[in-house]
Amino acid sequence: MAGAQDKKIVNRLRRVEGQVRGVAQMVEDDRYCIDILNQIQAVKSALGRAESEILKRHAACCVTEAIGSGDAEEQKVKFNELIDLFEKAKR
Repeated sequence: MAGAQDKKIVNRLRRVEGQVRGVAQMVEDDRYCIDILNQIQAVKSALGRAESEILKRHAACCVTEAIGSGDAEEQKVKFNELIDLFEKAKR
């Protein structure tokens, strides 16, 4: 799964990094609050897309390998990792 897909994810995260710096600059420049909030929403959306790509990669690679291994304990570990992640997201 490495390679081109990783590069896409890293590029997406670097764009998010730039967006966050832009939001900080907007605050320093005392820009209109709604404009800042709109940019924060855009950052959250972009970060969510990156998260989704990494989750897909995890399912396609790590979880699939655990299932294919036939190792019940490893399958349980991978499943519990996902459950823990979703529980944190609900908070």
